[in-house]
Amino acid sequence: MLLPRQKTPDLKLPTLSHGVFDLSAENTERGTIICFYRGLHCPICATYLGEMQKQTPAFAERGVSTIAVSSDGQERAQAMADKIDADALRIAYDLPLGVARDWGLYISTSRGKTSIGIEEPALFSEPGLFMVTPQQTLYYGSVQTMPFSRPHFSELLGALDFAIKNDYPARGEYTGAV
Repeated sequence: MLLPRQKTPDLKLPTLSHGVFDLSAENTERGTIICFYRGLHCPICATYLGEMQKQTPAFAERGVSTIAVSSDGQERAQAMADKIDADALRIAYDLPLGVARDWGLYISTSRGKTSIGIEEPALFSEPGLFMVTPQQTLYYGSVQTMPFSRPHFSELLGALDFAIKNDYPARGEYTGAV
């Protein structure tokens, strides 16, 4: 399990049109939001990433960069980018499933074609949403076993505004006896 205020795993992946994404080299005022998504086969992911795409400028105004990541290859990642008209949101691809597991993501097996007629990969990661500080420590994390009921980006923006205004620390850091 990743722990708030502790260093996250490294993440270095190709993107569709922004060169190589390297979390350790991100240069932002307040951090990076990383959205791990299931892949092109997931219609809920397309809707979710469309919302992230729309909110990316608002995150940028607050000093936070965004990136969407999947284990899909370049062709499927491009198809997702085209589907959501990604112009502000960076799209990374070729996430190794071992790295997905390092981030605490759940791994699923294929069930064939989805409701939109796209074949699921043999193995893929389930969703996760993380905000990582400029020091590459975990500030916020949400990991799911299913594609449903994800955190809303508008609520995350409101929470970010509160955290900035109140210098609110990452929570959930205690690891002692209970």
